[in-house]
Amino acid sequence: MRFAFKTAPQHTTWADMLEVWRAADDIEVFESGWTFDHFYPIYSDATGPCLEGWMTLAALAQATKRVRFGTLVTGIHHRHPAVLANMAATLDVISGGRLEVGIGAGWNEEESGAYGLALGTPKERSDRFEEACEVLVSLLSNETTSFDGRYFHLTDARCSPKPIQQPHPPICIGGSGEQRTLKTAAKFAQHWNFVGGTVEEFAHKRDVLLQHCADVGRDPAEIVISGHVRFGGDPSETAAQAAELGAAGAERAIVQLRPPHTPSVLEPLAAALSGVA
Repeated sequence: MRFAFKTAPQHTTWADMLEVWRAADDIEVFESGWTFDHFYPIYSDATGPCLEGWMTLAALAQATKRVRFGTLVTGIHHRHPAVLANMAATLDVISGGRLEVGIGAGWNEEESGAYGLALGTPKERSDRFEEACEVLVSLLSNETTSFDGRYFHLTDARCSPKPIQQPHPPICIGGSGEQRTLKTAAKFAQHWNFVGGTVEEFAHKRDVLLQHCADVGRDPAEIVISGHVRFGGDPSETAAQAAELGAAGAERAIVQLRPPHTPSVLEPLAAALSGVA
């Protein structure tokens, strides 16, 4: 099993996040690090501070040398997929090919409404997300892209330079919608992330994803499956959660670190996780 850490850039300082990432870069147990892509804090005081996810990633890419990184996940309605493709290609280049492109259909009504971002109905979100995945992958992979959908229209569009990772950086899709999101993941993802829930719920969603892979003719071995585990202060408890996910089929456990962020938690956590098969 592989391990990652996540520092949501909310209710924290840049200095604290930077210190954690620099320390984690030297601890081989942690394969990757993740932020999120929200403009307001979530599941907490929404009026608090929240650093922008992609700008934060770009800075962290320069502050680290080894860990892979990405957002869990970018709401696709936050940016046109052509803009996102250029951001992703650039960040992959400047990081030496360490980016994973985390994307989802979007869900946060509060920040979307405040900013005037059209979130749409669940069906509209899913339709737009599938179009965006096609556009994003094509721009990152092909010399030119033409696309005529309901939400996006491109004519001989270019994205250059291309990312270092070919044909494109791994696409990580987060979400658990059985009818649409998991089917979109089966088509486009190299990594699917289960955001949270019980081990039983994870196992069920994994089975739905595998069925969608069979339906679209995709080899499920091409998709890394991950799940979040929470770090509440006890490394052994977090390791036990990771072990349960691993037994249910997860290949990567992403440990959510809560502010205030401090690198002192990393070594004990890494020691506990290294004992998980």
